[in-house]
Amino acid sequence: MQLALFLLFLLIALGLPIAAVLGLLAVALDLALSSFPLQRAFGEIAWSHSIDFVLIAIPMFIMMGEIMLRSQMADRMYRGVSAWIGWLPGGLMHANIGASALFAATSGSSVATAATIGTTAMPQVDRHGYNERLFLGSLAAGGTLGILIPPSINMIIYGFLTDTSVPRLFVAGLVPGILLALIFVVTILTLCLIVPSWGGQKAPMSRERLWRSIPDLAPPLGLFLVVIGSIYAGWATPTEAASIGVIAALGLAAMYRELSWPMLVEVFIGTIRTSSMMILITLLAFLLNFVIGATGLVSSVNTFVSGLDWSPLATLLVILCVYLVLGMFMDTLAMIVLTIPIVTPIVVGLGYDAIWFGVMMVLVAETSVLTPPIGMLCYVVHGIRGRGELQDVFIGVAPFIVALMVMIGLMISVPELALWLPNLLY
Repeated sequence: MQLALFLLFLLIALGLPIAAVLGLLAVALDLALSSFPLQRAFGEIAWSHSIDFVLIAIPMFIMMGEIMLRSQMADRMYRGVSAWIGWLPGGLMHANIGASALFAATSGSSVATAATIGTTAMPQVDRHGYNERLFLGSLAAGGTLGILIPPSINMIIYGFLTDTSVPRLFVAGLVPGILLALIFVVTILTLCLIVPSWGGQKAPMSRERLWRSIPDLAPPLGLFLVVIGSIYAGWATPTEAASIGVIAALGLAAMYRELSWPMLVEVFIGTIRTSSMMILITLLAFLLNFVIGATGLVSSVNTFVSGLDWSPLATLLVILCVYLVLGMFMDTLAMIVLTIPIVTPIVVGLGYDAIWFGVMMVLVAETSVLTPPIGMLCYVVHGIRGRGELQDVFIGVAPFIVALMVMIGLMISVPELALWLPNLLY
């Protein structure tokens, strides 16, 4: 196990792409620890998993988000959300959270959510006099909802790696996702009540403005109901629902007269670039997991954890703390594919539900995309901002990291937040 960890951190420190790290680590562990050439099975393992039906959902959901991004639906959605909640103390910062939650329900990607809503919202900072750091923090925090509110690409990968039901994971993430968005709103509301000058100019509210916002909000809400509703009702698998969502998104783009060949080319290029990277990482993770299992590393870790004789809660807290530290230095996707096949059997062996732990892992991953020095979403928001210092974004996300810790505590204290809806529907 020490050899595996040493090689892992060495390869990461060399700055290699995570796919190369996974592949090289699998080969190195095979040569060092196995008496049988496990590489002979790599082709069969890669092929058998690459044709898995569940994997097709990843490019489909990515394409749906790309269509939403390229067809300007996000701009209309932001205007619609601001009409309903922009009058609260904190103004359009609440719209940042609400629009992110709504876009997350049709995207599945945290980076796409933060980039799309950030591009739309950023001009409002100076125009309405908001505290810039808190405004930037709300954009980055809103982006985290992209990997929790279904459809979530991270949940698909978790389900694929652990052989867990993806529809159940989607259902389990709905209540925590909505609750986390509300906690973010309460965080902004509290800070702006304590320091009113941070809230800037509130958006006006009128019955006429609310009525005008309905055409902007109805299409994305309808898209969410078509995709997720068909899964919840048992009418479609996640892959089938994602395909339906792509067709519906194309229909909405045509309705808004944004559908064109140049737009489609951009959609296809963005989809291929992102999904190829994610699927390559996932397949190489399977090769590494095969080597780890065949060389007995998983059983060694399980034996070590059992020998500690800690309580289940103490062991879980240590695991979560390790993930929070890892997330400061590793990409979330890399962290999930590297560790989940080893850690999930340990957590399930402690008596915790695999569905619940999947949602918990996504929450921890959400926290890691905000924490320095990696803080991927902070870099995304700073890039959109195009001025100032990166530390402004890191300072702005601090209250939302506290909010995420509160949500993680609630999930540990009340597991039914994630399990109630799956148990009810299934």
